[in-house]
Amino acid sequence: MSRQHIPSGYNTPIPTEITTPDAVSTRVGELRFADGVPTRETAERLFDHLDFLRAVEVFLGCVPAASLEAIRRATVEVGADACHKGVITDRLLDSNPLLLTGNTDTVYAIAMLDIERDGPTVIEVPAGSGPGTVDDAWFRFVVDLGAPGPDRGAGGTYLIVPPGYDGERPDGWFVAETPSATNLVILRGFLVDGKPDAAVALFERGVRVYPLSRRDDPPAMEWFSLSGAEVNTVHANDATFYDEVAHVIAKEPIDVIDPETRGLLAAIGITKDAPFAPDERMRGILADAAAVANGTARALAFRARERSFYLYEDRRWVNPFPGGDHRFLRDGGRGGRFLDGRTTFFYMATVNTPAMALKMVGRGSQYALATVDAQGEPLDGGKTYRLRLPAGVPAADFWSVVVYDPQTRSELQTEQPFPSRNNRRDPLDHNDDGSVDIVFGPDAPDGSAANWVQTVAGKGWFVLLRLYGPLEAWFDGTWKPGDIEAV
Repeated sequence: MSRQHIPSGYNTPIPTEITTPDAVSTRVGELRFADGVPTRETAERLFDHLDFLRAVEVFLGCVPAASLEAIRRATVEVGADACHKGVITDRLLDSNPLLLTGNTDTVYAIAMLDIERDGPTVIEVPAGSGPGTVDDAWFRFVVDLGAPGPDRGAGGTYLIVPPGYDGERPDGWFVAETPSATNLVILRGFLVDGKPDAAVALFERGVRVYPLSRRDDPPAMEWFSLSGAEVNTVHANDATFYDEVAHVIAKEPIDVIDPETRGLLAAIGITKDAPFAPDERMRGILADAAAVANGTARALAFRARERSFYLYEDRRWVNPFPGGDHRFLRDGGRGGRFLDGRTTFFYMATVNTPAMALKMVGRGSQYALATVDAQGEPLDGGKTYRLRLPAGVPAADFWSVVVYDPQTRSELQTEQPFPSRNNRRDPLDHNDDGSVDIVFGPDAPDGSAANWVQTVAGKGWFVLLRLYGPLEAWFDGTWKPGDIEAV
């Protein structure tokens, strides 16, 4: 029972828990009230704090939108300013382009759709394409293409349409509805004999993207190389992050997000129908909020605190797609949205598809992230480490290990243009029991250069283990990688 009292002028006992003292000590300082009414100074302090809280939430919740917008801007910078103009890693993705945890092991072919500008848009996918996906402006899944898509790798024609589309649906085409104007199309092609040539030829000859309105006379595809390009596809981590999100909101249909998210954005001045023009006070709050939110995203990504992030009870490996649901729903939605899981994934990676989250034996892909060593310490580029992969890595297509820079979450830039090792591309040395030791360090170790990935003294790093075509031993845990150990 709470203590009750009858103040002067009251006839009814008043529970103390519903009243507010004249002075309250909090983490934002002392708050003062005159019989429950905030002083002018306290009200201003609380409004600043409220704006700060909402700006932090906007950052953590809108990383997907800012990330896809950064990719769109980068493709335009490279030359791909129309849907029939794409970018391709014809010489694979080296460490020059800044791209969130991109891989060195497949050929990327990327195109950007603008349904508002072009209307319903056609994507022709050739037979033999590897995993492909269309994501909307909020990095939400629209449809898979190629091997994990409805064409099952046999090739097919896809039509991406806006909500409520009641137009032509040609027989045999795969029709998918998107809620947004801007959409990312990305295809990945596998190496043949360790080389990208076959996949590049497949994409350059067989992929076509064009408005349905130009079906009778589609424009020829134009491809711009992303290999070696000095271009940034990563969203901002300072207050300009909010400008990136404001551009998305101004561009996209109002229903691309729910009213709750629209209200959160509007609370800090981001709306569809008015310019985003924060005053000096708000700019200061946004700068502080971006710093705290960026730090929070990094804490989630590099120092995961929830057990559900970890793949094993006895290892440091983290699941970058925690929860096993591309919608980031807990327990099929009973537990609501896994907000920290969503922020973590999109802060570290791109492309959202069930093929990366669900159990798909022999198809799709699976990932394991290591940001610390076996003792839980950050990985030091000046030291030498070993990662032991037991024999029989359960990957039907291939497996790889790629090293990244914790600042950019992009490939680590060293003297090696491709900071990785791949079992199909590289002539790796194996131990007598069939296991493989991948060695990381600033200098090539004697006798193990074939398995060495270079790091940089004074620079941190982290690693992603990829399995394409993951097998049952991955999903049931009978095979698991060792931790990264200092030598």
